[in-house]
Amino acid sequence: MADNAEMVPMDKCGIFTGKSIDEAKRKAADEFQIPLKDISFRVLEDVKKGLFGKIKSEARVWAGYNEPIDLGPSYMEDKRIERVKTAKLNTCKSYLEKVLEKMGIDAEISITIIDSGIFADIDSKGSGAVIGRRGETLDALQYLATLVTNRIEGDYVRVSLDSCGYREKREETLKGLAEKISEKVKKSGRSTVLEPMNPYERRIIHSTVAQIEGVNSKSIGEEPYRKVVIASDNPKKYSNRKNNKNHSNKKNEGPRSLDLKTSFEKDYKKPKPEDDINAGLYGKIEL
Repeated sequence: MADNAEMVPMDKCGIFTGKSIDEAKRKAADEFQIPLKDISFRVLEDVKKGLFGKIKSEARVWAGYNEPIDLGPSYMEDKRIERVKTAKLNTCKSYLEKVLEKMGIDAEISITIIDSGIFADIDSKGSGAVIGRRGETLDALQYLATLVTNRIEGDYVRVSLDSCGYREKREETLKGLAEKISEKVKKSGRSTVLEPMNPYERRIIHSTVAQIEGVNSKSIGEEPYRKVVIASDNPKKYSNRKNNKNHSNKKNEGPRSLDLKTSFEKDYKKPKPEDDINAGLYGKIEL
């Protein structure tokens, strides 16, 4: 657009400054998030320099643009998706605020739209009530917030909750557990069964074990008692001696079970795809 464009009313407009006219124009394009060619400009003042070329005052330009009249189907679809996501975000935040208020928890919620859906961070001022024992409360809130959010018409969105950096800390703990158990399994040749975990935590275990040579993992059982088995690629073989009572007892024991209590389970409806480590940490929750 020409520099001498009239300052007529437009959908969006403003005055921008810079160390050059071009810099001021680029600031306008960054602010409007559209190409320079789609913006109308009018130069209000060029850069003024003093002695030795020192800038006394910056360049000032007026910039404005109107939404295109011929929007097209692609533009309208993008706008529709944006409106749906915003509506779902507001619904999610409102629901969480009401639940936390009923729980008597003073917390601030930072919520945003991300590529995989909606992410909300709950700052509970150091209170563990939002997280609960091994994340049980946080997992429950996440599940319920997902249900409520997706009652809004539109594409399914994934809701992820965190509080005080718990998710990252829990992930590191589970990775350490998987590595420790894997080393024991490799040395003993005997499988180890972990206590029931939710899909998110099982995927962390599977993903970690997949990177360790000599061991493998799989999930067994039905929800809410589905659990991970870590096994050796070279399992130890036992003889079939009948006269050794101790040997017979050990053989019948089966895989050892690790006493590790875990987080919220009962509301996950058999999300078997968690055994695919490429599925992402949060799978779709069927309504």
